Amino acid sequence: MISIVCTDITTLQVDAIVNAANTGLRGGGGVDGAIHRAAGPQLQEYCQRLNGCRTGDAKISPGFDLPARWVIHAVGPIWQGGGGNESALLAACYLNAFEQALAKRVKSIALPCISTGAYGYPKPEAATIALTAMRDFESHFDKIVACCFSEEDAGLYRQTLARLRGETAG
Repeated sequence: MISIVCTDITTLQVDAIVNAANTGLRGGGGVDGAIHRAAGPQLQEYCQRLNGCRTGDAKISPGFDLPARWVIHAVGPIWQGGGGNESALLAACYLNAFEQALAKRVKSIALPCISTGAYGYPKPEAATIALTAMRDFESHFDKIVACCFSEEDAGLYRQTLARLRGETAG
């Protein structure tokens, strides 16, 4: 089941949360910085041993001080206008995050809107890619949470999910 919420991802009671990470796994701004702050300094120490992460890929770490047991660090692409294979990289980012979760037998997972903040990915296209991936993996999890930064983003996600399901948004 996919649910769409507007809340702080670091507070969610799920097995794993996905971090919109940078390639250095250093804890930047936005959701990445919030997750690193909430997890505590052990997360940064652990991430340093992971030796970074390529765009489109994902790596997993313990959640440390978070309610979630795991943090899956997924690196989305920086928007370059659409000609730099961004859509395939963003789709791979979600695919790899889900595969990391499945490897750890995660049953509930929360994902942010990857690449739509500082990386500038257009939100409507990113929502379609994210929700398509969530629907593809829906049967493997008890709960998938799309955790949006704003009510506007959550509304876009609800409309996009309804469109993908062939419904009309209410």
